[in-house]
Amino acid sequence: MVKRSGVLSEPTYFVLAALLDGPVHGYGIIKRSQELSGGRIRLAVGTLYGALDRLAGDGLIAVDREETVQGRPRRYYRLTEDGRLAVTREALRLEQAARIVTGRTSFATGDAGA
Repeated sequence: MVKRSGVLSEPTYFVLAALLDGPVHGYGIIKRSQELSGGRIRLAVGTLYGALDRLAGDGLIAVDREETVQGRPRRYYRLTEDGRLAVTREALRLEQAARIVTGRTSFATGDAGA
């Protein structure tokens, strides 16, 4: 979900990040999000599809194509330019926030307990 401030929730960030390399179907998004987050993000199917509907409504993703696999429909999603911009902005925001902590001398020298 995109908050009014433009900040993405962690699950939304990883859903968008999962689409950076190209279109992916729902189950693939679940697996990639989990892998990219180091296992922190474990999306339930219902949660994912609600998020995908919201992201599509916000113009951050779009349906790329649909196909039938073993008699079941499979929908692939892709990032829009707005989606790519949103995830990139969030990555830069997180990087800047991390530098505030990791750039401190006590952390940089391994003297965190001092």
